[in-house]
Amino acid sequence: MKRYYITTPIYYVNSVPHIGTALTTLVADACARFQKRRGRAVYFLTGTDENAPKVHRVAQERGIPTQQFVDEMAEVFERTWRALHIEYDVFIRTTEERHKRVVTEVFRRLREQGDIYKGIYQGWYCISCETFFAPSKIGEAKTCPDCSKPLEWRDEQCYYFRLSAYESRLREHILANPHFIEPEVRRNETLGFLAEGLQDVAVSRSGAEWGVPVPDDPEAGVVYVWFDALLNYLTATGWLERGEAYLDTWPPDLQLMGKDILPRFHATIWPAMLMALNLPLPERLYGHGWWIVNKQKMSKSLGNVYAPLEVAQALADASGCALPYAIDAFRYYVLREMPTDSDAEFSLEGVETRYNGDLANDLGNMLHRTLSMMHRYFDGRVPAGARLDAGLADLFAQQVARTTEAYEAVDFPRGLREAWQIISAVNRYYDEQAPWTLARQGNTERAGQVLYAGLIAARTLSVLVEPVMPQVAREIARQLNLSEVPRWDEAVVADAFPAGHPLQEPVPIFPRLQAKPSAATPATPAAQPAATATPASPAGQPEATTTTEPKPTAMQDLITIEEFKRLQIRIATIKAAERVPKSTKLLKLTLDVGGEERVIVAGIAEEYTPEQLIGKQIPVLVNLQPALIRGVVSEGMMLAADVDGKAVLLHPDREVPSGSIVR
Repeated sequence: MKRYYITTPIYYVNSVPHIGTALTTLVADACARFQKRRGRAVYFLTGTDENAPKVHRVAQERGIPTQQFVDEMAEVFERTWRALHIEYDVFIRTTEERHKRVVTEVFRRLREQGDIYKGIYQGWYCISCETFFAPSKIGEAKTCPDCSKPLEWRDEQCYYFRLSAYESRLREHILANPHFIEPEVRRNETLGFLAEGLQDVAVSRSGAEWGVPVPDDPEAGVVYVWFDALLNYLTATGWLERGEAYLDTWPPDLQLMGKDILPRFHATIWPAMLMALNLPLPERLYGHGWWIVNKQKMSKSLGNVYAPLEVAQALADASGCALPYAIDAFRYYVLREMPTDSDAEFSLEGVETRYNGDLANDLGNMLHRTLSMMHRYFDGRVPAGARLDAGLADLFAQQVARTTEAYEAVDFPRGLREAWQIISAVNRYYDEQAPWTLARQGNTERAGQVLYAGLIAARTLSVLVEPVMPQVAREIARQLNLSEVPRWDEAVVADAFPAGHPLQEPVPIFPRLQAKPSAATPATPAAQPAATATPASPAGQPEATTTTEPKPTAMQDLITIEEFKRLQIRIATIKAAERVPKSTKLLKLTLDVGGEERVIVAGIAEEYTPEQLIGKQIPVLVNLQPALIRGVVSEGMMLAADVDGKAVLLHPDREVPSGSIVR
């Protein structure tokens, strides 16, 4: 059986991964996971491009042997992808001997059959983009039309690949296969590029010290890095070593890349090379748009390049969210905002908005409120007779089909919008049916049926979000007490939960952000949200969200005395207080809670100075789940009055022993 073969471009190792490289790799990972969930065998390839002259130049500038430098940088890429929950099957490096053998063999074959020939190159070359440009593309400033850096004039003997010979066949293939290049705008760009006429392209560089040597001609230098790099997709299949067995993977089903490297390389040189080798062409080439920052393309010189793990860590620090779920939240933002046929703006404010809105308010809150009410009214077990209303069952199935179609089209923004319609439907259903009121009025049978819809919705969403947020999907399944995330074809099962099925205690997956994105330069380590905890909300725990459940009044949302007894509130004495670094609103308080020392983080720095607090006694909720806030573990929540958004401390009217119980 042929495996679904999906590839990313291989990345230059002259700098560390950023959100641009993360975008392509995360899209590929989500596509791979989606295909796996549907039962397909998948072969997912990514890797690093290490033979580029600019990589060699950076190593020289740092005084490091080039091989040592590329070894270290490849490890950085592998470590970053693993941390982002990316499950590739093969990580290829172009310095591997197996790849050098493929490049050498292909060069020899094409030279022997006349598709590679010797000539002289005179023209302009951009070392940053590793690209030769036709004179018609060069302006008076002699700068690169892509990156605007100065071009270098080259006048040297080299080998050429006879690209022009394949122009007609390429055009015919593109016209006959409308899905060969996607999205449509990239297909049109490529046809426009072909209309200008394809010129033979230089595929060797003389005088270079680093790269794959041109075979049988030591004076010719090394193979041009793009000719070398494109062949990695073939190397990874075992084309030379496995004989016809390599066809269990070849051709690629989906090759993903940024829009800048599609028309000139992946949609022309690459398929022409394959035609020359008499090999099948890829099924689909997909070129997505760029992330831009402040309406500019990302650039290290502009200081607008974000590191993906720093963004995720900042998200965790600012919210108290567990890091694996913060990483998934970053994955969600990238795929929800994925630039498809145009570019998209990346910002920390956008990350915050998606986190608080889509994840904390919508997905996390729907799961938490459903499980909370199941525990409150049904002791955490699925009640007998509960079933999913037929109308909702149809809607859920419809949204699964629409999400499936969008994911197949590599349109994750649309797919996630379709999936979130399930959450909206459940919230409307809860609004209309008010299961909390039904339960208090004694109509537990109907209340159970209404809440059952939330359980099925959460189960369905665990399936739909797994390609995007794998750790979150597993946590949803765990809280539903499922052994694993269900298969894709079982996303909607109306009777998935039998009567008596026990449910786990709800644990907030996405505590609401207690922060605003920092104004710091994104390229600096300090570029992360600055914590701004709301005084009246638990540190690192979810605040009241904009859900459809009515706000409690004096006669609503009553609790029993047993529920109140679960809250362990004690009087603590403040022994030390200090500001939390890089925050204007947070204080770190060290407390004496009856012979036990506790640290909490409180958002009261705008109302109180540290000096004002030493020796004061305050009530503290001590059995709150600990949360990590700006690098400090907060082990409780101080209680305060909220007056016009300002915190007012509460004190006993006389001194009491530290640790005294508040009843």
